[in-house]
Amino acid sequence: QVQPVESGGGLVQTGGSLRLSCAVSASIFSIYYMGWYRQAPGKQRELVAGITSGGITDYADSVKGRFTISRDSAKNTAYLQMNSLKPEDTGVYYCNAVKNRATYWGQGTQVTVSS
Repeated sequence: QVQPVESGGGLVQTGGSLRLSCAVSASIFSIYYMGWYRQAPGKQRELVAGITSGGITDYADSVKGRFTISRDSAKNTAYLQMNSLKPEDTGVYYCNAVKNRATYWGQGTQVTVSS
């Protein structure tokens, strides 16, 4: 069983930074893929960034150059470093982990960017 737990959300001004963390209750080596998704009010959940066990990353066009996803195997944790935040980055950010073709979701953490 894999249970992602997110932390690090909060309120920040435009141009500020936040780092989100996603801790998993299993060895990160056994997890094929970890991703960060976000859902803004009234909108569908969308992929923000993802990283495979081999370190291959992908990003939504809207965050390229501003966000960086990484994973720390020693801590069984993935991170999302978010810089140059914009009001449109506001939403609930969810961590997703894929292991053995099963997908696990965290409860989400709120990120609010004020203008």
